[in-house]
Amino acid sequence: MSDFKTILSDFKPVSLEEIEEVKLMNRIDRKYWFHISKLNQILEFTLADYDVLEINGLRLMEYQTTYFDTPENTMYLKHHNRKLNRHKVRQRKYVSTNSSFLEIKLKTNKKRTIKKRIAADFERTDFSNTEMNFIKEKSMFQGDELYSSLNNKFNRITLIHKNKLDRCTIDISPKFWNNNGEVKFDNLVVFELKRGRSLKSSPMVSLLRKLQIRQRGLSKYCTGRAMLEPELKQNAFKPRLRFLNKEVLN
Repeated sequence: MSDFKTILSDFKPVSLEEIEEVKLMNRIDRKYWFHISKLNQILEFTLADYDVLEINGLRLMEYQTTYFDTPENTMYLKHHNRKLNRHKVRQRKYVSTNSSFLEIKLKTNKKRTIKKRIAADFERTDFSNTEMNFIKEKSMFQGDELYSSLNNKFNRITLIHKNKLDRCTIDISPKFWNNNGEVKFDNLVVFELKRGRSLKSSPMVSLLRKLQIRQRGLSKYCTGRAMLEPELKQNAFKPRLRFLNKEVLN
């Protein structure tokens, strides 16, 4: 079987400037988690309809993230309890462009994802005044009540529909760590389909259904913390965690 990087080289490249209209900072999205052995087939089937983001000659790009939460784990628990109008606060470094941002994601009660961000220094261990004001304005939290709760890194492929209908991010082999330890999923792919509206009409939905890849809507943040901190409430996550232990870690 070909390495997925070989198949990836056959895609037509597009630049950051060319995909500006599909940044989709306000979107609906759908996640799929599966074993990396299925990635080649997906790439082969999408070659005709999708292009790949290329930056500085790279098509597989490293991302690093630090997530924040309250001492009461408010963000984690709101997700676990399926509350909408919930936030995630994170710093993310885009290694390929040597840029980093403080990002706030809101999942609305309409199940849309809205992301806001400002440039930030990823190496800082505290928030600047500008960042504190941003957190206060764009979320329900105060910056001084948040602490660094989880780190992760992964490699990402970004596919763009040739007609700019949707965008797919393919995150490979994520690693998570915090003060409780670390865990890496070498064989895991987290696939996210992002679209301005009507996910059902995306050709990717039909393809994934054909390949019998099921939607699994668990966040990387909650997964990392649940795996590293078994004392946290996680009943709602157990089916996904069993899947990871059975189909990916083993």
